[in-house]
Parts: sequence; structure tokens; C-alpha cells
Amino acid sequence: MSPREALDARLQQAMKWVLLATLPGLLALFWFYGWGVLINLILAGSTALLVEASVARLRRQPLQPTLSDGSALVSATLLGAALPPYCPWWLTVTAVASGLLFGKHLYGGIGKNPFNPAMLGFALVMLLFPQSMTHWPAHGINLQAAFTQVLNPGLAPDAWVQATALDSLRINKSLTMDELFAANQAFGRFGGRGVEWINLAFLGGGLLLLQRRVIAWQAPVGMLASLFVISLICWNGSGSDSHGSPLFHLLSGATMLGAFFIITEPVSGAKSPLARLLFGVGVGLLTYLIRTWGGYPDGVAFAVLLMNLCVPALERFAAARQTQVQS
Repeated sequence: MSPREALDARLQQAMKWVLLATLPGLLALFWFYGWGVLINLILAGSTALLVEASVARLRRQPLQPTLSDGSALVSATLLGAALPPYCPWWLTVTAVASGLLFGKHLYGGIGKNPFNPAMLGFALVMLLFPQSMTHWPAHGINLQAAFTQVLNPGLAPDAWVQATALDSLRINKSLTMDELFAANQAFGRFGGRGVEWINLAFLGGGLLLLQRRVIAWQAPVGMLASLFVISLICWNGSGSDSHGSPLFHLLSGATMLGAFFIITEPVSGAKSPLARLLFGVGVGLLTYLIRTWGGYPDGVAFAVLLMNLCVPALERFAAARQTQVQS
């Protein structure tokens, strides 16, 4: 087996483990939100395979290696999990296609992308279609109604969608945290209703990846630790001006999905241990700042993309630090 073939084999094996590790979180998403999650995943996966096949054909490359490495399917799965269930079909297609084209193939394909493709696609549709990206369902619906909603999104009743816990907290002006948790059905016991269990499920999958040494520990630990510390420092108990407890931020939004499945992406993320740790710390800090004072309720995608820009500087700092230690 040639070195290139060995590298491809390791990549395929890693992608299989990543897909397997997403299953607990995807099942939790399906449990709380129903068929819209499955429709998102099918649309995202089909779009990813179509884009990969089309690009391979245009470049006159063989289809089998391009489709079998699993990277596009992983990006599509992460996007399918991050997008609101029952969002319009064209939103999912746009997010996946733009993420792969502008975040991966524009730079020459896998191994050359400076930005995380999934987060680039997510950020693009968030900027272009912010209203559709905030329509999170309060509960699941049956399969027929799910297809109707995805194909004809204007038919959904207003009472069926709601603001997320992060969005409700961000716009809160008068209610204390206790009142907010009691009065708003988007809140659960510690974080977003249902979302806290979804985050725990993705945490379980992330621990599997750590146990199998598919990912390194530095980036997830850096992100979760910095998010915990800054939210603890800025926490004002149950006051109406509180920005949420550390546990609330750890168990709301896409925190665990981001920590174990997004910032650990091997190409756009940092490579050396110290740089990975600093990369995770930066993502955690930026996520909190965007959630609290930014214009978007969950800042994971924008935090990751901003830190992607910092990777070369982080690697130079880590290399200089290593040289100082050795000397």
C-alpha cells in the first residue's frame, strides 16, 4: 500500500468513527424534533454526494475515491444536525452546496481548505436567511406534515415555532432567570428544553472519539473550559441582566457538537497540541461574546470561522514556544 493509499484509508476510518459518534446526538434530535431531523439529513447527504460527483466529473477525476473518503458526508451530517428541523428544503441544499463549493473545492479539495466547510455553509445561510434560521419547532410533527412543511414552509402555524433558549435570554430585559425558566417553554432544567439532552448525547459521542483517539483532547477541552470560565465570570445569578450560568451555556445551542465534531476538523483546525488548545480557547471565548453581545443567538459557527483565520498565527506561536522550551 502506497503512502497516499494508507492516508486515504486512515481518513476513511476516521470519518466512519465520526459518523458513528454522531448517532447518539442525532437520535436525541429525532426524539425531540421528529421527522424534520431525518429529512434534513437525507437532503444534506444527497446534496453532498451530488456536489462531490459533479465536481469530480468537471475535474475529470475518478468518482470512487472522491465519494468514498467520507469527508463530504460528515460535513453534510453536521450541517443537517445544526440546521433547524423542518427548515425549507432549499435552505438545506444551499447550506450544503455552498459549504462544499466555497469551503472546500474552491481551494482545491480536501486537505487544502482553510475554513470549516460545514460552518461556512451554516454562516452563509444564517446571513442570507436569518428568519428561516430562527424557526425552531416547539415539538415534532407526523411524517406527512413534515414533508408538507419542508416543501411549503409558509404553511406552518406561528404557534408551532418558537425562539430558542439562547435567543430568548439574549432579548430578555425584565424577567429574572428563575422567571424565564418557569415562563418560557424553550427552557428546560439547565439549558434549552430538549437541547440540554441533545448536548449530553453529543458529549457521549465526543467521548467515544476521544477514547478511540480519532480526535485530540486539546481543542474540545480548551473550548469547554474557556466557555465555562468566561460565563462564570460574567454570571449574575438569577438577575434580569444575567447572561446565563456556565451550565446553561455548556448545555445550550451547538456547544457539544462544536466542541467534539466541528473544531476538531483536522484540515482547517490547528495541528500542534498547543495551537489546538489555543484554538479551542478562542472558539469558546468568541462563542460566549457572540451569544451575549452579538447579533446571533448561537455563535459557534462564526467563532470557528474567525479562529480558522488565526490558525497560521497560532501555529507560529506554538512553534516559537516549543523552540524556547527546547533551548
